[in-house]
Amino acid sequence: MISSLPELLSAKEVVYEVQEQLRREKIPIAEKLLIGCMIEVPSAAIISDLLAKECDFLSIGTNDLVQYSLAVDRDNHEVASHYEPMDPSVLRLIKQVVTQANLHGIPLSVCGEIAADPRFTALLLGLGVKEFSVAPRHLPIVKDAVRQMTALSAIKLADQALTLSTAKEIKKLLDCQYISH
Repeated sequence: MISSLPELLSAKEVVYEVQEQLRREKIPIAEKLLIGCMIEVPSAAIISDLLAKECDFLSIGTNDLVQYSLAVDRDNHEVASHYEPMDPSVLRLIKQVVTQANLHGIPLSVCGEIAADPRFTALLLGLGVKEFSVAPRHLPIVKDAVRQMTALSAIKLADQALTLSTAKEIKKLLDCQYISH
């Protein structure tokens, strides 16, 4: 969980030091090690342009991103009802990270409950997400959701969702879109 550029740079230094140590010990290692970053907190999403410059790939961890964006512990029953993946702030953070990954030409994946929820599939594709990381049991339903849409309809859905002001409005939009397919 990276929250700042100095954290990422420090982690990369550790990786480079270990690589060098392994080379000195004549232990075979990959010629090029790809280094990426999990975007799980708002600070990382906000500086995703800076992080993308230093990474070979990004991945958005949606469960933690929702939790930390909304300051809601999803495991605390007293506040769990405020844990809302469809909150406009979450969608805007996801859009920002996707945009930066695309601008910097690096792959981006999305994991967590949002990636496995077929109601979000068209929205994520419309935002520019091309890679989903889901448990094998979720693959058939997410694949089916992809087959039920066109690229243009996904983009239109994402554009519309980004204009909405509340999670309730976004939920209604996504539910209607999902049911209609």
